[in-house]
Amino acid sequence: MKNRLHVLLSLLTVLLLSVGCANVSASKSKADNGKNAIILASFGTTVPEAVKSITNIVDVVKAAYPGTEVRLTFTSNIIRSVWKERQAESQKWLDQGVPEDVLYVKNFIATVGDLLEDGYTNIIVQPTHMFFMEQSHDLNQYVQAMASIRTMKAKWKPINKMVMGRPALGMPGDVYSYHDDVHAACETLAADVEAAKAAGASLVYMGHGNEHWSTGIYAETEKVMRTMYPEVKTYIGVVEGMPSVEDLKARLTHASSKKIVLKPFMIVAGDHAVNDMAGEEEDSWKSILTKEGYEVEPVLEGLGINNKFAAIFVAHIADAAKQAGIVLK
Repeated sequence: MKNRLHVLLSLLTVLLLSVGCANVSASKSKADNGKNAIILASFGTTVPEAVKSITNIVDVVKAAYPGTEVRLTFTSNIIRSVWKERQAESQKWLDQGVPEDVLYVKNFIATVGDLLEDGYTNIIVQPTHMFFMEQSHDLNQYVQAMASIRTMKAKWKPINKMVMGRPALGMPGDVYSYHDDVHAACETLAADVEAAKAAGASLVYMGHGNEHWSTGIYAETEKVMRTMYPEVKTYIGVVEGMPSVEDLKARLTHASSKKIVLKPFMIVAGDHAVNDMAGEEEDSWKSILTKEGYEVEPVLEGLGINNKFAAIFVAHIADAAKQAGIVLK
């Protein structure tokens, strides 16, 4: 009886090991054969002229990883809904130079679905947001949820690996210091400082900010800019939260120049830049600061048009790929 039980246990052990090896083999085969892709997750813009900042980042990433599929998604539901309505007059927008992947932009889940249908199972999601605030937080929840999918049979697991890279100014965590990311971002802004210096002006950036989370990241960035480029006074304010344009007014009284170069501290020079920053309405930053006696020169260029700044996302993609064990080409 004992011998028979011993034989049965041995056979069961062999069977379980065989099934386990088969599952590992299937999973390994899926990893080996799975194709790699990058999703660039932009907040988006409805301003056609501002789209170039987004497409420039796409082009820079594609140039860095020519052997990897790159897809675009917008994380703003409102912006996607505007482009969806515009599809009814598609040729009008295409004639203005709007790319099809912007006009027909999809949400994140649909973009992932398209990649899976095309056989891409290793996916790096790279937000082109400025910092880890609401949009990046929610995107990360989607990424973690999809990456956690487990099927009873390994061969049916839809996603082999899915990871998210850091926004431009970094994100909370102990793997990569956001202080280093801030420093790296400031290094890409030398041309803005030179333009302000040539004009004998202060450099004022308008960030987006938010009313829910701390915007202390902007104060730190301003401090780094002033240390890195002491020849020009840099100020950073935000549309939502603090420091507001009213806060800037008080601080600008200490500036050595009455001239200001005013630029968006955003990926795109979209609606906020066109209206809230450089608009002719009395509540725009340009109007408010002009009324205070400053000579204001607005520059409608998003940071995404700056190739050095766009390359930040290339570096963050590389970090995410290395951490996940994904080899990009």
